[in-house]
Amino acid sequence: MKKKKPNKLKILNDPIYGFIQIPNTLIFDIIEHPYFQRLRRITQMGFSNLVYPGANHTRFHHALGCMHLMQKAVRVLRFKQIEISAEEENALYIAILLHDIGHGAYSHALEHSIVSGISHEEISLKFMKKLNTEFNGQLSLAIEIFEGDYHRNFLGQLISSQLDIDRLDYLKRDSFYTGVTEGNISSDRLIAMMNVKEDELVIEQKGIYSVEKFLIARRLMYWQVYLHKTGLVAENMLVNVLSRAKELAGKGVELYASSSLKYFLYNQINEENFNDETLNRFATLDDYDVLSAIKEWVYHDDKVLSLLSKMIIDRKLLRVEMQQKEFKETEINKRLTKVAKKLVLTKEEVKFFVFTKKILNQAYQQDKPIFILNKKGKIKDIAKASDQLNLQALTNPVIKYFICYPK
Repeated sequence: MKKKKPNKLKILNDPIYGFIQIPNTLIFDIIEHPYFQRLRRITQMGFSNLVYPGANHTRFHHALGCMHLMQKAVRVLRFKQIEISAEEENALYIAILLHDIGHGAYSHALEHSIVSGISHEEISLKFMKKLNTEFNGQLSLAIEIFEGDYHRNFLGQLISSQLDIDRLDYLKRDSFYTGVTEGNISSDRLIAMMNVKEDELVIEQKGIYSVEKFLIARRLMYWQVYLHKTGLVAENMLVNVLSRAKELAGKGVELYASSSLKYFLYNQINEENFNDETLNRFATLDDYDVLSAIKEWVYHDDKVLSLLSKMIIDRKLLRVEMQQKEFKETEINKRLTKVAKKLVLTKEEVKFFVFTKKILNQAYQQDKPIFILNKKGKIKDIAKASDQLNLQALTNPVIKYFICYPK
């Protein structure tokens, strides 16, 4: 009897967009690959669910949403007589699908603690190159566009710019799952207004208000969600837990961890030695490894590791104060001395519990402008084309400083 071929032209149901179609068998095979399936086990928003209980969606969700929006963008641009070949179309779907594949467990926390000197974008590229070998070079054009090396500039802008498909999905998705309605942008309208002029991705004049709303929504989402003080303190505590674990591992202290997490704790990983074995180990590391380790570390003999882990698991987080000015050295030292005395910690240990950092929010960067196409066919930077005075204000970076210490 002839073996039945599996059906690879699937339809998925997304809570935001409804049905999402997988366009072809190559993309189906990429989605099925263990590298991509790992994204199901990596949350899109790290510890934001400690603030917004609904924010449990994953990078997997987001990547599929991006692919869906990219399909819409290709349809819109072709309707407007912009030539996009079948190869370019497929490369766009692959590039947007894999743009976040290099994110580590709990997203950015890993980059700042147990893997040093290599960003998630660089790891994404390593994954894409490895997959390209496995798929006999079928990802070459996607990689070229992803790296910004392709001769058609606007294709790269769909993947990475200030109004790219990535942002159109994550703002809408994060707004949906957190319940923060201020971030709910009209991605459909923004895509419908897209066009190409002089090889630049532009938005037609009648879409100017949708762009303004998008920029303001982005600013509000940063203050209300991504830079929410409780989320910030939780992420920094996670960085500190992993840094402490890495420090102890360096001294040969025995730590409970999965084999994947152990590899990164007991080896110095950086850009130079990030080889194929490291990549395969990284591909098996996800949020579950980190969380299960932290649950065990609650009972570890090391006071710093144990206390920080317990605070995270029980959601008894450090207190956080935020202000416009830098904290004075005397104020920080006073806190350090007080906490060291209270918790009986050394000068080095107390720095895991008392620390200051700064955050920056810039809704619009004029060095990578969003162009508006006016009725005369001229293109103009949104900051100059808009009659909204506050849009110019959005180009100024806002810096805030925060201090964390035990309650």
